[in-house]
Amino acid sequence: WAKISQALRKQLKSLHDSVNQDRNTLKFDMTSAPAIRELLAQDIAMKATAAWTQCLNRLEKAERLDPVLPDGIQADLRDYQHDGFKWLRRLAEWGVGGVLADDMGLGKTLQTLAVLLDRAQQGPALVIAPTSVGFNWVREAQRFAPSLDVYLYRETERADFLQHVGPNSLVVCSYGLALRDAEALAKTQWASLVLDEAQAIKNSRSKTSIAIATIPADWKLALTGTPVENHLGELWSLFHVVSPGVLGGWEQFRRRFAAPIEKDNDDERRLALRDRLRPFLLRRTKEEVLKDLPPRTEMNIYVEMSRDERDVYDKVRLSALGEIDELAKLSDVKDQRFRILALLTRMRQLACSPRLVHEDWKGRSTKTQQLCDTLLELRDEGHRVLVFSQFVKHLSLIREMFEEEKISYVYLDGSTEAHARQERVDEFQNGDATVFLISLKAGGTGLNLTAADYVIHMDPWWNPAVEDQATDRAHRIGQEKPVMVYRLVSQGTIEEEILKLHDSKRDLVAGIMEGAQAAAKLSTDDLIALLRT
Repeated sequence: WAKISQALRKQLKSLHDSVNQDRNTLKFDMTSAPAIRELLAQDIAMKATAAWTQCLNRLEKAERLDPVLPDGIQADLRDYQHDGFKWLRRLAEWGVGGVLADDMGLGKTLQTLAVLLDRAQQGPALVIAPTSVGFNWVREAQRFAPSLDVYLYRETERADFLQHVGPNSLVVCSYGLALRDAEALAKTQWASLVLDEAQAIKNSRSKTSIAIATIPADWKLALTGTPVENHLGELWSLFHVVSPGVLGGWEQFRRRFAAPIEKDNDDERRLALRDRLRPFLLRRTKEEVLKDLPPRTEMNIYVEMSRDERDVYDKVRLSALGEIDELAKLSDVKDQRFRILALLTRMRQLACSPRLVHEDWKGRSTKTQQLCDTLLELRDEGHRVLVFSQFVKHLSLIREMFEEEKISYVYLDGSTEAHARQERVDEFQNGDATVFLISLKAGGTGLNLTAADYVIHMDPWWNPAVEDQATDRAHRIGQEKPVMVYRLVSQGTIEEEILKLHDSKRDLVAGIMEGAQAAAKLSTDDLIALLRT
């Protein structure tokens, strides 16, 4: 036994959290350099290879670096964006990947373009983004970094195009094409690889995530406003692609962090994870950095269902309760979870309108009528509105109501072709419609809709982060008016129970970024409890 100081104990714990086990060997990589350097400062002898000495030199060089914006950037960066550029540039100098997790609407694209422009002579850059966001990247690059040679990969002769990319090239590719052409993309040595809306690879076992991990790059960066949506495995998946050494292998991460935090609510492990991530993850909220951004106010509007709607809803709810005991007996957990989610989805649809489940139902639902009344009032007052729903069939019913009431609107869902998306955004931004009607999944990212000052969510989603991303289409840089957010909630339905989950879900992100409380992924028992409520 040996008595050691608290300072040394803290250093050893930090070292322990940065070491990765590979079979019977403990391995350090470049991300471990700060922890080891702290020990070396205590006059502890250490034998190291030339590669490790070079790694420490790179770290010290990165820390000393005072990055200057490249001459070709055609934008005035805000102070926090300039800080973000410096942070990214130092990570690149160090040679370590990271995650820029700023809130939606804070200009992650601009900060990244500044770094890509600064690194342009080191080799080609690849940006992988959702199809809907790809056009925006091309537009932004042409606007803010016009000296870059920008290519939308899907519009090139892909068979031989990649042979000719080099310094100053910026290639923008969709996640779908990255999966399909991963082998071809992996034959190019990219200087920089950027994953935008990186929650697209939050499932480490997905084919897309596995394929993208094979694409080589000198430096990798993930951009996402929601680094954690449901559970810590999503965070691990991001780092597994952009900087595997930060969190190590999955089993090690699960034992070291995920299980103690999510199952045991271990504050010490939560703080340890926050400290481990601090050099490699940067997150700023709008409240922190945009003092001049107009305020955002949220309000739940509770709707009382008609007697007929209530009868239909209660009948399905009682039927679902009758199935719970049978579902609990299923040995196949995946099948059990799937069937419970199907029951919950039906109840959520009925809370919107019986017509989503029963095609022979006539007339508008109470919620649809509430939307109509609200929109007519807002139109008369000169407001512009974004209306979101997760159910495309629900959007169809709302469109039907718009036609009847002569409410001008623009429409977008997942079936809208990529080139048409920007046309519809421009149409709304130019003042040609009162309402932009959008499916939550298709319109939650990559759209700038600051012409709207009201946002209406027709049906609450399990995770508020997804709703927040949608709301941020309006509440972002460029918005000059206060933004009002309404949620239409059917009283006495599962929608009220979903709203109760929102605070705990928000805590999951805050818990890791700030060391506060965190929540775990909804278990099957949690879902059953929602049915019983």
